[in-house]
Amino acid sequence: MFRQDAILDLAFQALADPSRRAMVDRLVQGPATVSELAKPLAMSLPGVMQHLAVLEASGLVISEKVGRTRTCKIDPKVLSQAEHWIAERRALWERRLDRLGQFLDETKDD
Repeated sequence: MFRQDAILDLAFQALADPSRRAMVDRLVQGPATVSELAKPLAMSLPGVMQHLAVLEASGLVISEKVGRTRTCKIDPKVLSQAEHWIAERRALWERRLDRLGQFLDETKDD
């Protein structure tokens, strides 16, 4: 369980930054070069590379360098794990809220 928690911690920390989320949004559409990822962002190329390093360390992004071009793509495993964690919590709270609604309906006449 500790390893799973550590993976999720890194993923959520990586996704906490809007620039990194923008990169992930772009990569969900398909692989992209670092230059393509940098184009819409108001930052230097070294800044983009630092953000990509965080995304790679979290396991969300994989990159490959061929010649002078570095291409990045999403690794869906970590994204799926984060989605699963959120879905579990959502289901838990929906059940709790349903029970609360039931209780309030039952005690409405009291």
